[in-house]
Amino acid sequence: MSEGKNYINQEAGLMSWLTSRDHKRIGLLYFYSIGFFFFIGGVLAMLIRTELFRSGNLFDPALYNRFMTYHGVIMVFFVIVPGIPAILGNIIMPLHLGARDVAFPTVNLMSWYCYVGGAILAFWSIFLGGADTGWTFYTPYSINFSGANITAALAAFVAGFSSILTGVNFVATVHKLRCPGMTMKRITLFTWSLYATAILQVLATPVVGITVLLLVMENIFGIGIFDPEMGGDPVLFQHFFWFYSHPAVYIMILPAMGIISELITTFSRKTIFGYTAIAYSSLAIAGVSFLVWGHHMFTSSQSEVAAVVFSVITMLVGVPTAIKTFNWVATLYKGSIQMQSPMLYALGFMFIFTIGGVTGIFLSTIATDIHFHDTYFVVAHFHYVMVGGTLMAIMGGAYYWFPKITGRMFSEPWARMSWVFIFVGFNVTFFPQFVLGAMGMPRRYADYLPAFESLNQISSLGSYMIGTGFLIALYTFVQGAYRGEEAGMNPWGSKTLEWTIPSPPPHENFEEIPTVTAGPYEYR
Repeated sequence: MSEGKNYINQEAGLMSWLTSRDHKRIGLLYFYSIGFFFFIGGVLAMLIRTELFRSGNLFDPALYNRFMTYHGVIMVFFVIVPGIPAILGNIIMPLHLGARDVAFPTVNLMSWYCYVGGAILAFWSIFLGGADTGWTFYTPYSINFSGANITAALAAFVAGFSSILTGVNFVATVHKLRCPGMTMKRITLFTWSLYATAILQVLATPVVGITVLLLVMENIFGIGIFDPEMGGDPVLFQHFFWFYSHPAVYIMILPAMGIISELITTFSRKTIFGYTAIAYSSLAIAGVSFLVWGHHMFTSSQSEVAAVVFSVITMLVGVPTAIKTFNWVATLYKGSIQMQSPMLYALGFMFIFTIGGVTGIFLSTIATDIHFHDTYFVVAHFHYVMVGGTLMAIMGGAYYWFPKITGRMFSEPWARMSWVFIFVGFNVTFFPQFVLGAMGMPRRYADYLPAFESLNQISSLGSYMIGTGFLIALYTFVQGAYRGEEAGMNPWGSKTLEWTIPSPPPHENFEEIPTVTAGPYEYR
């Protein structure tokens, strides 16, 4: 195998990509697909914020409901949940393990086709009139499904198989394809985060799949599962849905935390502090995430005892999360910090995610959650944790591994400019929503009282800044991919295995499978 033949130019033609089993090519297929959906979801977000710029209705309220539904469905099921594992996990994790590919290359390709199948169903639902239930498909409203709503729910069901197949593949890869000397205590923290995420994907995703399928069956066949008129229980749907959807929060954020660990140690030029604690905290977060779904239901008539138990367990999630944060800070302490664009995104993640975590205490406390429930405080908290945290990490990881994936460097000034717009725009967009929620502004509404207008205008202006930042980032990536300087094998001076091979990587990654004799972060 020649170094000149990498995964990009190994075979030409569209069919060679659509039938490829190369984990790097499949990762890029996910990148193009998810990038397209991210653009659509972002446009819908802009339309939502444009509607909310002033009190009164710019769009028909029914159309607003459809914007809100598709924004949520697309961003959750087709962008944030699959984003890091499907793209960066697919491309980078086998390199971190010293493997030639994932354990099941054909299953890996099948997972992408499941994703595409779900995407086709989601688009088809638009032509059936458009779904309007919100991304949670809550009963009892969703019991009387239209054809569009049924199709959108099935889209989430089919896309779920992509997550399950990816999770199975990653667990098998970590256990079976580590190179000689690569013990579990020598794998990267990014791999640890993907491993914990894969366990969540395999165990939690079937629950939401079955829940959505039951909802569709109830509508088609008239089975009384959630319909109270037929003896069903609509609150049961919430139990099923959030039993998946709160672990799904960590499916989104755990891989992001793994990326941050890589960036912090690389750009601090320092061995990561507390490797073992950070690694096991990923498993701890994954485990606790199955026990906290009830904090979404403090207002849904569950017993007081259950509410107190869920409240306490929810607060316990802060322990392994804090372990990660404090270890990152300890790594930064006295490090030779290099403020390049990936590091800016890592620091932005720490700032944004900390705000999201602290505000989560208010929502896990029963007394305050009663007031904040279904207000814009929840919207702000969710976006600070899931959107701000995850997207900051995705962008940081994209810039970090861009030289390895493409073999070229990007423009650092443009990359920093994108960070300024995204970071500032994000805080301008969502911090006022904490105040709006405290004032009592409800979420999911197409209109609001005039007293909320000024803060909504600030929030909408911030959203346009975020959009500008991502357009700058897109230009930076395209310009770098076609005109950037050659990167070399290791432009960042990192210590992990992917930086020991050519950029872009050869078709099968390694000429010879490496033998590992030390940990992944041996700086000093």
